[in-house]
Amino acid sequence: MIELGKYAGTVAAAYGASVLLLAGVILQTIRANARARRELEEHENRG
Repeated sequence: MIELGKYAGTVAAAYGASVLLLAGVILQTIRANARARRELEEHENRG
């Protein structure tokens, strides 16, 4: 791994925050997709 010196903590925290935010966006997308599929299925079944 590259040597970050005194900035190692800051860079690691930034990477960690980025990973958490990206995971949150992915989870939100998956949930929204599931909800949209359910709603579409209900709409199609109503005729």
